[in-house]
Amino acid sequence: MKAIAQHSYGGPDALELTELPEPKLAPDQVLVRVKAAGVNPVDWKIGAGYLDPALETHFPLVPGWDVAGVVEQTGLDASEFAVGDEVIGYVRKDEVQHGTYAELVAAHVRHVARKPAALDWSQAAGLPLAGLTALQSLDRLAVGAGDTVLVHAAAGGVGSLGVQIAVARGARVIGTASERNHDFLRGLGAEPVTYGEGLADRVRELVPAGVDAALDFAGGGAVEVSQQVLKKPERVLSVVDPEVTAKGGKYLFVRPDAGGLTALGDLADAGKLTISVERALPLADAAEAWRLSQQGRTRGKLVLKVS
Repeated sequence: MKAIAQHSYGGPDALELTELPEPKLAPDQVLVRVKAAGVNPVDWKIGAGYLDPALETHFPLVPGWDVAGVVEQTGLDASEFAVGDEVIGYVRKDEVQHGTYAELVAAHVRHVARKPAALDWSQAAGLPLAGLTALQSLDRLAVGAGDTVLVHAAAGGVGSLGVQIAVARGARVIGTASERNHDFLRGLGAEPVTYGEGLADRVRELVPAGVDAALDFAGGGAVEVSQQVLKKPERVLSVVDPEVTAKGGKYLFVRPDAGGLTALGDLADAGKLTISVERALPLADAAEAWRLSQQGRTRGKLVLKVS
């Protein structure tokens, strides 16, 4: 099968389009013919070796944890799915090697759910990791109706989904973004505010009594700014800054969850959640996708088209 692989840690130039053996299929897995694979910052961070102390990694390494595709074969004990089912998955395995930048992926049934009919293949591939991150972040802080939540990097892949899920729950959302993305955020139901120096003052102008919860999808001091405007400084969560726990907040590293994927799909099919795809590139252009991701200015998602 065709796949993008790297044979040692490195940057985008370490990626190459190559031929690899088809994956083996365990009894509780499904073999997915990949239509599209989502690109996330964690992909190039793993590829550069930044997560080597935490993740057991083997080479040749096929990057990627996000997938959308069609079930081509089922394992002996994978009766939840049938050949021909359209699925999405957050395929984060215990060890890093066999990722989703490939024509075929073997995925455990607990990592996949049925594809939302409302999303095309590129949109569907951009949903799993970012959507689960947003969903689990909101759940961890128990954000619900009547809350005012501050979302940092609200126009990004995770942030834009966090905005929509919070709005669907009946929360008021204040979203940080550059001015070029303010209309985009308004379209998602958020009240935009420009990030950078003076952010805390601008948030206080919108919410003088303080916000109820804050989600840090940006880093760079977002936790400290959040604690200046929170009613309860401990009600902040970061997916970027592990030191948040020492500051009284919560840290989240997104977990695979088929039930969560199903809930996200239900929101999409109900018209309450959509995925903004900034670029959908051919599989062979994975290196360019990494370069774009590393710039940190993507609105919504980057996706690789596989078949």
